[in-house]
Amino acid sequence: MKNATFYLLTDSHYVSKKNWVEGKPFTFRERGDQIALKATPEILDSFLEKVIADSETDTVLFTGDNVNNCDMNSHYEFRERLERLREAGKKVYVIYATHDYSGGGEDNNWFEGCRYTETGTEPIESMRKGGLFDFYRDYGPKQALSVHRESGSYTVQLCDGVRLIAIVDNGDGGGYCGLFEDGVEWLKNEIKAAKESGNYVLLATHHPVLPPWEVYRHVADYEMYGGYRELWKIMCENDVRVIFTGHTHIQNIRKYTDENGRWFIDVSTVALANAAGKMRKISVDSESGKCDITSIGIEKLNGIDTGGETAYEYLYHLNFPGIWEKLIPLSVSDFEAFLELAEDYLPIDKLKKFKPLVQFAGRKAQKIKLSSVAKLGRAWKTMTEAQRREAKEKKLVDTAYVVLKHIFTGNAPFTPDTTEYKAIDPLIGRLDKAFELFNIKKLKSVIPEGSSLREVAQDFLYNCRTGDDDEIHFSLK
Repeated sequence: MKNATFYLLTDSHYVSKKNWVEGKPFTFRERGDQIALKATPEILDSFLEKVIADSETDTVLFTGDNVNNCDMNSHYEFRERLERLREAGKKVYVIYATHDYSGGGEDNNWFEGCRYTETGTEPIESMRKGGLFDFYRDYGPKQALSVHRESGSYTVQLCDGVRLIAIVDNGDGGGYCGLFEDGVEWLKNEIKAAKESGNYVLLATHHPVLPPWEVYRHVADYEMYGGYRELWKIMCENDVRVIFTGHTHIQNIRKYTDENGRWFIDVSTVALANAAGKMRKISVDSESGKCDITSIGIEKLNGIDTGGETAYEYLYHLNFPGIWEKLIPLSVSDFEAFLELAEDYLPIDKLKKFKPLVQFAGRKAQKIKLSSVAKLGRAWKTMTEAQRREAKEKKLVDTAYVVLKHIFTGNAPFTPDTTEYKAIDPLIGRLDKAFELFNIKKLKSVIPEGSSLREVAQDFLYNCRTGDDDEIHFSLK
């Protein structure tokens, strides 16, 4: 077989329906996690139905945070779904990550399995770190050419000429999620052995190797793959062109090039449990080295009455962007409903105390037009008549909603030729100068060294990385 084609799914955060009843405790957990926890069984099943229906693709890879809270109920049900894939003729490979186990004093991972009642939580059986390898042995290690037992990482042959090295990057479960020294040596040897035997190498792990935005690495370095700079070097020195990651819940493709012109691509995939969840389909031609990556979502949720809405429309208001799209109008139109939605999300007591101020801010937020932003940033005179007309019609808050929507989905649409960009970018440039003039240290602390607020904002306005976070085509040579 000369071609390797497989589906990649990540961050399913599966929660067994045995683990919760309707009530504030689980609703608040879902709201805080920013993913559709209650619907995770239906979401996963809807994706797997698509995978099973594809008779031309016989391999499936899961890259961690397969369950949400390390409990055994969810693990058993998740594994049942892996068996369903195998019964349909699929080869299944699994990586696990920090949500998949309880530290239990073994490391710094704080997750503990629990059931959510109407008033709180109660403990239930958890998966310990030491149990993961045997529990998922049949989904990777059993088929492996090589296994690093300490971490659970392994190498499999996807087809003639293509090997996948699945890196389990639990690390210490806390501030360091990567391979320890012995694991790094194993990885180097596996890459070397694969290359010497004429194979292209694909890497997969859970935590990002490149950040979705540069500010992410600057403020949340601990959320990156532990030892990512060393991995950059290993990949570049060995011409390993791609690594598949998750964890950020963000659809993102980013390219790294070192000082010698050597490069690789980090393909990070949005969480399956996100309203905008997608899976990747990867095809590799082992003769030409061509790698094609596309993305596939779901249109409907099997097993849930969505009232005619698509899966995305139904789940959207459970996520961060959808919550804010509701909160701002509610702050003016129905303050009690606003407080109910904001509970356990914003400081309710302060919102009540400053109700007039909150409502004033809500009214103002819904009125500001892009034309005001353009004038404040001194961009008005540089805009065309058509752009000015558009800026007078469009509200800043609607632009903000679009930006928020694309935090998880990628491919924000406000490229430099759009009215939104032309109105907003100059104002951010002016703010940069003001922050520099007044030496605002708190803001400077979150801006990467050698960068600016303007460059940080561009990461959110449009895809200034590879041009498309859903699809990419490149050579592994």
